[in-house]
Amino acid sequence: MNRADFETLVDEALEELPPWVTDRIDNLVVLVEDRPTALQDPDDDGLLGLYEGVSLAERGLDYFGVMPDQITIFREPHLSLGLPKDELRAEIRTTVLHEIAHHLGIDDERLHELGWD
Repeated sequence: MNRADFETLVDEALEELPPWVTDRIDNLVVLVEDRPTALQDPDDDGLLGLYEGVSLAERGLDYFGVMPDQITIFREPHLSLGLPKDELRAEIRTTVLHEIAHHLGIDDERLHELGWD
C-alpha cells in the first residue's frame, strides 16, 4: 500500500472519532511516517504508533505557548503485519484510538483494562 492510501486510512480513522473525543482534542498534530527512528523505538519491536506530548490530564495553568503534541502512525510496521485491507484498516483505527487515548490522559494500564492494547 502506498503512502497516500495509508494516509487516507489514518484520516478516515480520525474522521470517525465521536464528537465527545474531537471536542476535547487540543493542540495536537497527527503524522504518518514510514518507520520509527532508533530513538522512538530503540528495541525495534514493531512500534505502530507513538504519542509525544503533555496529555490533557497533565496540563496545568502554565500550559500555553507550547508546540503541539504529536501522534505518529508508522506505515511500514502496519504493512509488515501482512493483513488484508479490511483488517489493516481496523488495525490502523485501533492504533489511532490508542494514541488519541494517550492524548486524553488514558495510560497503558487503563487501556489494557479496556482491551485496547
